[in-house]
Amino acid sequence: MEEFKEPAPHSAEGPDGPPGPGGPYDLITMGRIGVDLYPLQTGVPLPQVTSFGKFLGGSATNVAVGAARLGRRTAVITRTGDDPFGTYLHEALRGFGVDDRWVTPVAGLPTPVTFCEVFPPDDFPLYFYRQPKAPDLEIDAHELDLDAIRAARVFWMTGTGLSEEPSRTATLAALAHRAKAGITVFDLDWRPMFWQDPAAARPFYTEALRHTTVAVGNLDEVEIATGERDPHTAARALLDAGVELAVVKQGPKGVLAVAGTGESAEVPPLPVKVFNGLGAGDAFGGSLCHGLLAGWPLEQIMRHANAAGAIVASRLECSSAMPSAEEIEDAVTAGAVR
Repeated sequence: MEEFKEPAPHSAEGPDGPPGPGGPYDLITMGRIGVDLYPLQTGVPLPQVTSFGKFLGGSATNVAVGAARLGRRTAVITRTGDDPFGTYLHEALRGFGVDDRWVTPVAGLPTPVTFCEVFPPDDFPLYFYRQPKAPDLEIDAHELDLDAIRAARVFWMTGTGLSEEPSRTATLAALAHRAKAGITVFDLDWRPMFWQDPAAARPFYTEALRHTTVAVGNLDEVEIATGERDPHTAARALLDAGVELAVVKQGPKGVLAVAGTGESAEVPPLPVKVFNGLGAGDAFGGSLCHGLLAGWPLEQIMRHANAAGAIVASRLECSSAMPSAEEIEDAVTAGAVR
């Protein structure tokens, strides 16, 4: 892989100018956005589904929504089609309190849609419609507001953003300019269908890890990033790659978090009757950012993030299912999702 060179600094203010009197954002995410079309019938394959619900979707976008629901000032960097679905996404973001100034249209590309099937408790096939190319992969480095990215208290990027150009260069440019200022989170977000050559992913993951302070992923994702699948070994490999905190999601075994300081926490999952497991990881991410910003102890952060994920798993949708702080606290106190 060629050495990455950061483009010259450039600040492109949004249509409303720079951030207002609230100061820097608590969280800026960068990555996927789209429309989730989820069946309103449970246990029915798509050919037989007769009605769908329409929701804001995309992992990085959902994380921004999840943190906004917890009172954080958030924004997302992404792109949509110049079409009615793109208009819907802007309206949905504003409704959730997420700043959409860096969500821009791409002429000639449709806004992505994603279908799923709902077979509780553990089968939720996803069908991505991102052809001929998803607009969120057309983020250009020279259009980034690098000053705002550097100033944000948390910056969140994803593995999907590394899968194609120009998004890959833009993502690495944002990381290089930020230079580990504040909290910089790499959501490993492994989606092999988004890569023209999945075998080529690891060098880009390695480069991104050099610039991040927190890495988050499930067992498949940490294996792609490090070559290791054992949770403790993978966490150590992520720390050795440059991060300060490694968070390994282990499914039914809960979550493992290991910090470079030696602090660690391994927290079991919360009991929950799963309705739709999609979006649970995004709720986990939104709560993770909230807890890191609050300076909570590592175990408290993981317990609350686990609870947020479990709550969303008990609901159909993703973005609009993101829980409030009170709902999360209630689940943590009860030891289960009521």
